[in-house]
Amino acid sequence: MVRISNIVMRVLQESGILDSVVGTITDYRKYAENEYYRHRIQETAETVGPGLYVDGETHVNAKTKIGKGAHFHGLNIRREGPVTIGDNFHAGDGCEIITATHNYDYGEAIPYDDSFVVDEVIIEDNVWFGINVTVLPGVTIGEGAIIQAGSVVVDDIPARAIAGGHPARVFKRRDREHYERLKVAGKFK
Repeated sequence: MVRISNIVMRVLQESGILDSVVGTITDYRKYAENEYYRHRIQETAETVGPGLYVDGETHVNAKTKIGKGAHFHGLNIRREGPVTIGDNFHAGDGCEIITATHNYDYGEAIPYDDSFVVDEVIIEDNVWFGINVTVLPGVTIGEGAIIQAGSVVVDDIPARAIAGGHPARVFKRRDREHYERLKVAGKFK
């Protein structure tokens, strides 16, 4: 029986059928995982606009509001503070939004106690995060902003700014006329 199985396996490998079957199983598993996270987002978030796309492990909280056409490739919202995500948002893999910090200023222990200071995070329309972006509590990221991969956003970022670093700083701006022309034409991805 082992000899027949080896022959069958060799034929399947040489014909490419085995690779095709393994590829199909892998594709289905990824599809199922993405559907699972998409469903969890829709069940957990306060609101979710149409056109949600999920391609990676993503977690939101019950105070998350998501606009239309959001793309998540791996986003984790930590703690229970409110988060507003505008339309056409794109997040690369490994992104984190933190909505609370330990109470180190007025806590009852050093370096901090078990209480938290919660603050809202607002991400306006058409914002794009590269991979591994971290956003701290109380930040607003303006419309059309781009946050460079690996950045830590500790302060507000203005509209159409391109920012990066640790802490993230604005180093360039998008062309306003070009941005507005694309927006009016409805050229959203």
